[in-house]
Amino acid sequence: MRDWIAVIVAVLGVLLVLAGAVLIVLQSLPRSGEPAAEEPPAAGRLLAAVKNPTPADRLIFWGIVLLVLAAVAAGAISFELGARGGS
Repeated sequence: MRDWIAVIVAVLGVLLVLAGAVLIVLQSLPRSGEPAAEEPPAAGRLLAAVKNPTPADRLIFWGIVLLVLAAVAAGAISFELGARGGS
C-alpha cells in the first residue's frame, strides 16, 4: 500500500511541475500584436518567484513538495532520530 501511495504522489508531483512549466512557457510566448518583452536573467527570475510567486511558480513548488513526500513514502529518504545517555 505504501508503494501505491508513493507512486500516486510522485505522478501528481510530476504533473504539477509540468503544468507549472507549461504555464511559464505559455506566458513567455509573445501575443499577436505585442512586442516581445525582455526576460530577466535566471537569478532575477528565481528572486522574483520567491518574493511574488505566480500561479505557475506555486504549481512547481507544490509539485516539488509532493515529489519529496513520494520519496519519503517510498523509503528513498529516511530520517533517523536517536538519543543516547552519556553515563
